[in-house]
Amino acid sequence: MQRPLPHASAPVRGEVIVPGSKSETNRALVLAALATGPSRLDGVLESRDSALMIDALRALGVSVETDGTRARVAPPVRFAGAKDIDCGLAGTVMRFAPPVAMLADGPSGFVGDPHASERPMKPLLDGLRQLGAIVTGDRLPFRISPPAQYGATVAIDASESSQFISGLLLIGARLPEGLTLRHTGDVLPSRPHIDMTAAMLRDRGVSVAEPDARTWRVAHGPIAAKDATIEPDLTNASVFLAAAALTGGEVSVVGWPRRSLQPGALFLDVVESMGARVTRSAGKVTVHGAGRLQGIDVDLGAASELTPVVAALGALAEGTTTISGVAHIRGHETDRLAALVTELRRVGVDASETEDGLRITGGGDLRPAVLHAYADHRMVHFAALLALRIRGIGIDDIACVSKTMPRFPSDWAGLIG
Repeated sequence: MQRPLPHASAPVRGEVIVPGSKSETNRALVLAALATGPSRLDGVLESRDSALMIDALRALGVSVETDGTRARVAPPVRFAGAKDIDCGLAGTVMRFAPPVAMLADGPSGFVGDPHASERPMKPLLDGLRQLGAIVTGDRLPFRISPPAQYGATVAIDASESSQFISGLLLIGARLPEGLTLRHTGDVLPSRPHIDMTAAMLRDRGVSVAEPDARTWRVAHGPIAAKDATIEPDLTNASVFLAAAALTGGEVSVVGWPRRSLQPGALFLDVVESMGARVTRSAGKVTVHGAGRLQGIDVDLGAASELTPVVAALGALAEGTTTISGVAHIRGHETDRLAALVTELRRVGVDASETEDGLRITGGGDLRPAVLHAYADHRMVHFAALLALRIRGIGIDDIACVSKTMPRFPSDWAGLIG
């Protein structure tokens, strides 16, 4: 159903509380399921992606009790095989749950949304095969049978997704001889997400060594139960902060951590380089818009999820914005590079794909349009930002934001006024 998006008739000002990090939530849930005892998690993201992860773990025999943003997770004595685990369109579920299923007492099947079969899976599934699992299929749907004997060494090309590395690292300590994992490709996207995985393992007593930039060694041993509080999702926060930059306003995000491994934290450097001002205080970060934004050249290889928001800023900035290092987002919820170029051109922006990103010339004769979401939550954020400055922008599917931020429509309307 088509839905108009708010236009900003004045500078956007306000304060926002952003829900918990999807990346940290789903890693914490998996680690709690693999731990030696029960764990309590606070700040858990309430979204479709996290609900799918909880359902997947429950299907594998894990006890997960939820109360709003709190969860109590109790691991099973032995994981159970499960039929038709639904991954939706969630990369963390389709890449983190199958390695856990390899530890089960029987086979498991995995299914997903119609477009889920387009998301890359083969390197992860090849990694499970190298560990001894029997895997039928290279994309969703597929089936995994646990090995008779577990291997300890994997070499895969994770150029299409850092989640292939993270998914295997999460179970490394539970393998009888641990895990030595090597990335064989030339490019490794979203490295901070791998660093997050390694840091969360170490916080739970797991030895994770990195002898070089493309090799990880996880020692066999227990994963300690740990009560934890999830940080706000800094990538989701970026769309609210960008509203201030685009309209000359002032928006604060409450609960911004002093230090974070989330790639979304890099947005502050990006928006500053485009001409906005950023201030930090205890537990809060604020972006102050300061007139027109300037186009930039930026490598988002470490934080590719920011690409739609930065593309929207570039479309409304002066000059040319070139985004590089994000070739792998062609395999995200949709081909994000193609989708962004199509929708930018729909409103009159000069945009084109490069080998590993986008080139966007800001300004031009911009026009109203109903934009397509492609079942991709980030495309809704992109459209919402364009609508602030281009009157008459709508979106054909706002409901897909439930993937990571179900309250986005009401929170956005409340901020924009």
